[in-house]
Amino acid sequence: MEPDSSKPSELTHVDSFGNASMVDVGDKAVTARKAIALGRITMSQEAARAIQANAISKGDALGVARVAAIQAVKATSSLIPLCHPLPIDSVNVEHQWISPRVLEWRVTVRSTGKTGVEMEALTGASVATLSIYDMAKSLDRTMVIGPIFLEEKTGGSRGDFRKAE
Repeated sequence: MEPDSSKPSELTHVDSFGNASMVDVGDKAVTARKAIALGRITMSQEAARAIQANAISKGDALGVARVAAIQAVKATSSLIPLCHPLPIDSVNVEHQWISPRVLEWRVTVRSTGKTGVEMEALTGASVATLSIYDMAKSLDRTMVIGPIFLEEKTGGSRGDFRKAE
């Protein structure tokens, strides 16, 4: 079947045949970009106390999750098929207990490039929570991951975004 060239594709990651394709960012301007993603994990009191006391049998759960988030940011294009490999300027990974049983990860990614870093920040937040699950699953297999969401992004042709409260 021949592509329909009579109308341009409205989908940015689909070619004229309807196949998924990577967007050509070659002509886009290089700009400073930032994305902040949050990921939460809810767990039992026992697991929360063990993580806070650094008493997990596998070791320092918070430290492992922080490093895992950084590694995930750098590996995003290997995990998400249509993401471009990006030069990452910085990754900042923070955590806070937003309730006695809910741990929140905030991953901030900065890059100077031709495409955004939203997927990198989201991947980092996701892997931080997955790492906590892995580290504490011997204490609580009922942990729940989520929500994971983009809180903010800056830079690029589509402008800035901030999630409404």
